[in-house]
Amino acid sequence: MNSEDHVMHIEIKGELSIYTVAALRQQLIDALEAATEVEVDLSEVGEMDSAGMQLMVAAKREAALRDKTLRFSGHSPAVFDVLELCKLSGHLGDPLLIRSKI
Repeated sequence: MNSEDHVMHIEIKGELSIYTVAALRQQLIDALEAATEVEVDLSEVGEMDSAGMQLMVAAKREAALRDKTLRFSGHSPAVFDVLELCKLSGHLGDPLLIRSKI
């Protein structure tokens, strides 16, 4: 996790799954407390399940409640596949990746 100006950058590597969401949830909450904008890089996520997707939805909701900006970027194929399956790629997807799939 690093911060440039007022944007906190987080990289998630490996799994975004039921086995990792508790720790990642706390990391996202800490970032939302510390910065007005948080960007989460998902390019190194190799596996994602519904718990990971639920974490993304909950984090977006939490950011909105705190009047903060939360962006997900660099979606790996594993992340994009789950978001597509759940019909959430338009809401949680990387806009550049979505346009390239159309």
